[in-house]
Amino acid sequence: MKIKNKVFITSSSSICCAGKSNEELFKNICNGITGIKKDEHYSYDATPAIGKIESPKSFYENLLVQCQNILDNSSLIDFSETLLILGSSVGGMSQTEEIFFKTKSYKTITPQEHNIDAIAYKLKQHFTFYDDLSFSTACTSSANALGYAHEVLSKGIYKNALVVGADSLCQTTVGGFLSLGVLSSEPCKPFDIDRDGMNVAEGIACLLLETTPNENSVELCGVGYSSDAFHMTQPHTNGSQMAMQNALSSANINSSKVNYINAHGTGTIANDTAEANSIATIFPHKPYISSTKSITGHTLGAAGALEAIVACKVIQLQRVPMSTNLTKAENEELNFSFKTHECSVEYVLSNSFAFGGNNCSLIFGKVK
Repeated sequence: MKIKNKVFITSSSSICCAGKSNEELFKNICNGITGIKKDEHYSYDATPAIGKIESPKSFYENLLVQCQNILDNSSLIDFSETLLILGSSVGGMSQTEEIFFKTKSYKTITPQEHNIDAIAYKLKQHFTFYDDLSFSTACTSSANALGYAHEVLSKGIYKNALVVGADSLCQTTVGGFLSLGVLSSEPCKPFDIDRDGMNVAEGIACLLLETTPNENSVELCGVGYSSDAFHMTQPHTNGSQMAMQNALSSANINSSKVNYINAHGTGTIANDTAEANSIATIFPHKPYISSTKSITGHTLGAAGALEAIVACKVIQLQRVPMSTNLTKAENEELNFSFKTHECSVEYVLSNSFAFGGNNCSLIFGKVK
């Protein structure tokens, strides 16, 4: 099918350890105020630094609030003509754990509340959607969900789409990353020569995508995918290059048009090195680069959607955020943003990379 429409982000809402709103989140990112703290409740033999949402509401209550915020700040009356596209790495795992630890029996677990589409299942109990589907591609889940939304809206298949990236913390998640030996006991230091690992975190990010812009819209200009299938957990040294190049082709722009890159930047040696090498190859004009995960932590399946909101804020406010905790960059060829500053920004590239070599790059731009 031919491309019929441009695709715009017309409304968004989020909550994570670094902020209970988009505005608070971006302010803390720009000021280097992290939401990551040491926590001993998810492991018996380690105290990793993680990003937990501090709220009197439950995770699912916060999820409903974020979706209601979208309705309240959009022209929609309801979601009856909206495609729900969910991106999550662990789905209903946290609720499964809670039930199992309480009852000591797997028989009390409801399958619909455990699967990857458990979050969509919960949302459909409170809202009516035209249809729904869920992506689970580890840390690219909600980035891929945004990519799918771009495809079906640009082709005129749906009128609008609600993309939700959501992952909650649980012992299975934290324990899994601990077993890989990649969790830091301090807020992470992406791209720093002294980095020692990542911070697993939870978050919820919702974005409404439509084919008609409003006064605050940002365009989702291009999407690029790649799958290098190099290793179960290790990235290929140049594997993410194709995703970034494909995103540029999708957006029909030259690499020199990108003013800022929101890097995947987890703070692990393998990920940071591979991404830095790929960026240096594709963007010789040296756009500003920073990672926001030292503030938000790595929200796994929610990361793509959460960082899409950050990318939109950069364009709306024409402000490039600092890369907190970056003191001595391993790759000095790159133009890392060591401090927050005003800057002319027309296009932003946001990277999300996942286990198994699943990569997704998104390009956002000013509405023209």
